[in-house]
Order: sequence, then structure tokens, then C-alpha cells
Amino acid sequence: MSDFVNEFWNWYVILIVLVSVIACAVFLWSQSLHKPAEGKVATTGHVWDEDLEELNNPLPKWWSWLFYLTVAFSLVYAVLYPTLGSYQGLLNWSSAGQHKAEVEKVDAQVKPLFDKYLKMDLKAVAADKEGVEIGKRLYLTYCVQCHGSDARGSKGFPNLADSDWLWGGEPEAVVETISNGRTGMMPAYGGNPEAVGGEAGAKEIANYVRSMSGMSNNAELAGKGKVRYEQVCIACHGPEGKGMTAMGAPNLSDKVWLYGSSEATIVETITKGRSNVMPAWKEFLGEAKIHLLTAYVLSLSTTAEKK
Repeated sequence: MSDFVNEFWNWYVILIVLVSVIACAVFLWSQSLHKPAEGKVATTGHVWDEDLEELNNPLPKWWSWLFYLTVAFSLVYAVLYPTLGSYQGLLNWSSAGQHKAEVEKVDAQVKPLFDKYLKMDLKAVAADKEGVEIGKRLYLTYCVQCHGSDARGSKGFPNLADSDWLWGGEPEAVVETISNGRTGMMPAYGGNPEAVGGEAGAKEIANYVRSMSGMSNNAELAGKGKVRYEQVCIACHGPEGKGMTAMGAPNLSDKVWLYGSSEATIVETITKGRSNVMPAWKEFLGEAKIHLLTAYVLSLSTTAEKK
């Protein structure tokens, strides 16, 4: 609790904790003051079903002392651990510190193994059965949420198990992607009807793009879309729609579609745009883990190419 905006909240928390604990002890003590007359069982006066009475006996001594022990334990805990506002406790313990220590302990144990693979060429690691298995475990820990357990991605998340790459599939490019992340953006042209001719113009471009991929299309619309494509889209996707890995512009002439290849989906992409972010993992994972992760991803694409 070190992020209080001022000391008032620090003391507020301290008082709340101490008053609550002490109040429990005082309440317990107050309940032990009542002692029924000898030989007579006191009741609360509540009666059900004519003869079922609620007794008002004092708490058993063993139960009371057990409760006092919990109060004493909570006070000792508050002294040793961070419980009272910004007070860190005599042991100076924190969950973040414990996590860091545990991570450092594990890293020290696996460092020799990681260093072994870090010295190897990425393609050699990608061909190493044990190295790929380690990379797979890292993938299932850090990457599965977006790219899926089989690495085939989903709508808006690239398939890593094929040979199609938005930013390049060379080992160095994959390392760069994982280390520093990527930000890909398709601008929205819906608010600029002069650029693509509004939704009608976007539909023409969509049909032309579908024709580039060998998919069914309206030839008349595709012909008009070709003109618009060469005016607006060629700068990023190239004259043949092969894309540009330097800026993450996808290849529009293949069968791989990140958001879908239907006419309606392509029109939506043109009019509303798309924005994708691959987070940077360099600071969190470190060079050795990224090296193994890259090798695993490369092994997937190598397998896809052989097929």
C-alpha cells in the first residue's frame, strides 16, 4: 500500500484495521461478563413451537481463548507484514518481491539450458527437438491467448503455423516482432468519400481485390475497382497486391485473410479501417526466451512449407 495520494488515507487504513481487530477483542470480552445464576439456565426470551427456547449461556472458555489467540495473531501479523497502510512490516515482505525472488530462482536454474540454445543459430534450434519443445511451452504460456493453442490464430490474430508473414518470416524479422512488437494500421476511408468513392467505391475495390485472389467477383465492379486501387491502395499493397513487409501491409493476392475475404468484410475494412498491435516482450521475457520462442514459431512455418 505505497500509492496513497496523501497521509490521510494511510492513517485511515491503519485506524480501520486496528479498531476492527481491537473491537473484536472488546466485544468478545463483553460477552464473557454475563454469568447466569448458579443452577439456572438463562434464555433470550425467544420461544418457538411453544417449548423450544433459545438459551443465553456464556461462550465456552476454550472457544473464547481460541478467539483471543486469533486477535493476538492478527496483531503480530500486522507488525511483521504490510498490513497497516504504507507500513512495510518488520520482515519487509511484499508479493511483488516474493514473485521476483521466485522468478530469479527459476531463471538461475534454467539459465545454463537457455544459454546453450542462445549460442545456437535460430534455424539450428528450430531443428532441435528439445529446443522446439521448450519454445512450445513458452508459447503455450505467453502467446496462446491470442494465437491459439495450435498457433493458427483467429480473426484479427495472424496464423503462425503457415508460411505467410505480415512483417517478414526471416529469423531476424520474427525476433524483432516478438522483442519490440508491431503496430499495423489500415486507414479508414469511410470518412473520406473522395478517396475511394464512398461505400460504392469500396465495393468496387473489394471486387477487384477478390479477383486478385482468384475468388468469385463482379467483373464490371472489379474493373472500376482496379482504377481506384491504383489511385489509393497501390502505395502500401503494391501494383500486384503482394503487400509490403516493411510496413506490415498484407498480401492481397493470396488466400490468407486476417479478418475474412467476403465482399462485406473487405468493404468494412476499407471504410472503417483496422488497427492491430503486437505487444513488445523484450523487457518481460529477455533475449534467451525470445530466442527459443522464435525457433518454435519458425519450426511451425518450416513444417507448413514442407506440406
